[in-house]
Amino acid sequence: MELEKTDDDRILVDKIMSGENRAFEAFIFKYKKLVGHIVFRLIKDKEDREDICQDIFVKVYRNLGSFQFSSKLSTWVATIAYNTCVNFLEKKREPLSADFMTDEKINETADDSHEPPDRLIESKEISAFVRKEIDKLPPVYKAAITLYHLNEMSYEEIAGAMRLPEGTVKSHLFRARKILKDKLMILYRQEDLCR
Repeated sequence: MELEKTDDDRILVDKIMSGENRAFEAFIFKYKKLVGHIVFRLIKDKEDREDICQDIFVKVYRNLGSFQFSSKLSTWVATIAYNTCVNFLEKKREPLSADFMTDEKINETADDSHEPPDRLIESKEISAFVRKEIDKLPPVYKAAITLYHLNEMSYEEIAGAMRLPEGTVKSHLFRARKILKDKLMILYRQEDLCR
C-alpha cells in the first residue's frame, strides 16, 4: 500500500516536471489538507494563512525537481510548510497558534453525538480550555502536537519535518501532554471545590 503511494507520487512529480498543466493542480489537491492543517494551526490571521499557503506551494513547485524520494513526499511538503510558518512567525515575532477544535468542528461533533447536552457543553468547555493552554505552550511543543495529533504523522515523519532527532520529538510530545494534563487536573480540582 505504501509502495503504491510512493509510485503515485513519483508519477505525479514526473508529470509536473514534464510540464503537464493539470499535474500540479492534482498535486495541490492531494496535499492542500496537510498544508492547511499545519498553516491553520500555527498562523492566526486569515489573510496571512492564505498568503502562506500560496507561498508554500510556490516553494514546493520551485524545489520539486530536487526532491529525491529519500523520504515521503508528504514529509517533505510538511517540512516546507512548517519551516515557512516558523520563518513567518519569527519575522513577525508572533507566537505559534494551535487552534485544534474550531467551533464549527465542535458543532459537527455535537451533531453526530448522542451525548446528553450537559456532556456536550462540558466537552466544548474542555476543548476551549485545551486550545487556550496549547497556545501557551512553547512553539516546538505546539508544532509537535499539531503534526502528531492532527496530521497523524509518525514520530519519524515529525522528526523529518521539524529537523529534530526522533527522541527529541517524543520528548516534546511527552512534555506537552504532561503540561496539558496537569492544567486539566488543576481545572477539575477547582471545579470540584466550587461544587
